[in-house]
Amino acid sequence: MPERYPSAAPTTGTWTEEEIRQQPASWMRSLSNIAPQRSDIDGFLTPLLRQDDLRIVLTGAGTSAFIGDIIAPWLARHTGKNVSAIPTTDLVTNPMDYLSAAHPLLLVSFARSGNSPESVAAVELANRFVPQCYHLSITCNEAGSLYLNAVNADNAFALLMPAETHDRGFAMTSSITTMMASCLTVFAPDTFGCDMFRDVADRCQAILTSLGDFRESAFGDEPWRRIVYLGSGGLQGVARESALKVLELTAGRLAAFYDSPTGFRHGPKSLVDGETLVVVFVSSHPYTRRYDLDLLAELRRDRQARRVIAIAADGDPLIEAGPHILLPPGRPLLDIELAFCFLMYAQTFALAQSIAVGNTPDTPSASGTVNRVVQGVIIHPWQA
Repeated sequence: MPERYPSAAPTTGTWTEEEIRQQPASWMRSLSNIAPQRSDIDGFLTPLLRQDDLRIVLTGAGTSAFIGDIIAPWLARHTGKNVSAIPTTDLVTNPMDYLSAAHPLLLVSFARSGNSPESVAAVELANRFVPQCYHLSITCNEAGSLYLNAVNADNAFALLMPAETHDRGFAMTSSITTMMASCLTVFAPDTFGCDMFRDVADRCQAILTSLGDFRESAFGDEPWRRIVYLGSGGLQGVARESALKVLELTAGRLAAFYDSPTGFRHGPKSLVDGETLVVVFVSSHPYTRRYDLDLLAELRRDRQARRVIAIAADGDPLIEAGPHILLPPGRPLLDIELAFCFLMYAQTFALAQSIAVGNTPDTPSASGTVNRVVQGVIIHPWQA
């Protein structure tokens, strides 16, 4: 694995860059680790998936929550199950709105450290509200509360990611994508097994190699004041995570927004001005793609944004009529696979912008008011 996915020495001297570069190797290592656990995983999941009224809720806080936004739509269609994404930050404050005793529940919790107060509290509340409650905890830290609690629980399965994905940098990079890949292979091993997913890892390795030392953005280097990421379906989750990376690593000095291409017209488009960069993640689905390209052409006709860039797997006259990035060639990819490719560009852009504004990417919050593991959360006891 390491020889197939060489990880260049960080030119920025940061953990963040190292953790971005290690991703293809980490994904394949995690999927290889899951293979020998397959019988245990199936022994836990198969009886649950046979229940017609099972709810599957993907949860986490911050970036970990966005994993659900990205993969829930595809998983719901692929499995035919009731799969939804609800952040722990919502489950903790409003359990009565999201947790129901009427249906069995599989709560899939994602966490880098597994020590965020909301992550632990969401599990406890789910157990309290739902008599038939089960947990799949996917985390990067074997010493975290979420992992340890799952290991010792009768109604839970704990899935640990490779140690290097417990990202040391402030922003989650290899942790989010490795947990994404691992969850997909758990529920869809035929589509996301090692052999099939290697194509995605190879494509992303080619992207990372093409971006050189990461100091220059693939989107160009101009005095942006705002960036907008747009994506449809699960790619809107990618857009949301991409916007958060910029906010985190620039400590808010570059304002970042996200939306769907069709939703953007309904008000949010008002924020576009001559200092705005717009990035459109173009779907590979022929139907959805038409809506993405309609909005792309409209934004270019408007001539309000400083630059409008399309990122796509395949070319099209509308895409190639302006600034664009085409992925390295390879087999056709599903949107859920494109998500990994698009995140490579978003992560490296955020890192480049962090350096450009004079931040330290590993600890971008000079004030200390935002922390790697959230602080200051008080978990209040539930009162009916």
